[in-house]
Amino acid sequence: MKRPDQRPMHALPLLESHRGALEKCTFCPKLCRSACPVSNAEPRETLTPWGKMSLAYFSAHGDVPLDASHADPAWACTGCKACTHSCDHQNEVTSTLYAARAAIVSGGQSPAGASRVVKNFDQHAKRTRHAIAELGVNGAVRRDAETSLVLGCSYARATPREAKDAIFATSQLLGTPISLAENCCGLPLLMAGAQDAFRAQAERLQAELKNKKRLIVLDPGCAVALKVNYPKMGIALSTETEVFVELAAAHVTRLLPLDNVPDKPVRYHDPCQLGRGLGIYEAPRLVLHRLLGRAPDEFDYKREKGACSGAGGLLPSTMPEVAKQISKKRISEHEEIGGGKIVTACASSLLSFRATAQEPVEDIATWIARGLGS
Repeated sequence: MKRPDQRPMHALPLLESHRGALEKCTFCPKLCRSACPVSNAEPRETLTPWGKMSLAYFSAHGDVPLDASHADPAWACTGCKACTHSCDHQNEVTSTLYAARAAIVSGGQSPAGASRVVKNFDQHAKRTRHAIAELGVNGAVRRDAETSLVLGCSYARATPREAKDAIFATSQLLGTPISLAENCCGLPLLMAGAQDAFRAQAERLQAELKNKKRLIVLDPGCAVALKVNYPKMGIALSTETEVFVELAAAHVTRLLPLDNVPDKPVRYHDPCQLGRGLGIYEAPRLVLHRLLGRAPDEFDYKREKGACSGAGGLLPSTMPEVAKQISKKRISEHEEIGGGKIVTACASSLLSFRATAQEPVEDIATWIARGLGS
């Protein structure tokens, strides 16, 4: 007779390959519970990393019904990876919950917010291509350029000024015109649980970039998709993916220290996908140090322990009020230690903070562009 934890995951067989991660969380004493921004904002046991992983585990075995109350917690995750960082086993919760979302969707369940994302994705992609076409009317952009810049949908559509700064800065740093990738990386589909649609979108971007010799990515979420999620699905890009802020750090001596540096603090926020997702902590600080003439100010919770902005994982679509609470908590931390200007390196965090903060919030792309004479 098999031990209970070795039963086949007959209800959600797609999760069988994630058995190890699910079992580590299900039978764990929950040491990571304080790390999760969602369960801190909405204190329910089912929303802790343990609760979300346990529900996925029990759902996979058919021990609980696949209804909304048991399925929806899989979407109560920003993908910030704070739980993994605090786990003695470095257990991979985010990718397991994304797999759980796909399995649950295949079983016929999905939160309304996630379903809307999938339903509206074609329009989302169309509007993104239109926004990028408008940004491409720019002397720094040439369609046949050998280097392509992946801006990310949020930069292209919601923060066009910052997108223009990144286009200018990338062209200046490389000393050549660049092209702009027109296709979305598909990350919203992955986070919504539409895994097949994500793969199809990834293949569209792969085909668009096949003749490019260099690829720069501005948005950290897109960079994680291209550098981490694509390879897991066997989708190989024809060239190595470089992250915009690391490109700037590699050419930091090209940046001119800025005049009129603010007297108030200039505090750097670590985006979760850039930091815990890609391990990039030093590059943005090196760039800001060069531009400011001093080290940037810091949050109490920074680098590997940096707090989430609440903007990731589709949380603003599935749990909008919780997403706002998480953002407000980060802003409160900023104000309690002296306020000033916040600089981040993620369009989603930028938008989330701007909706909450009383003081200025800027993107590092804007600072880099200034340092290059914009």
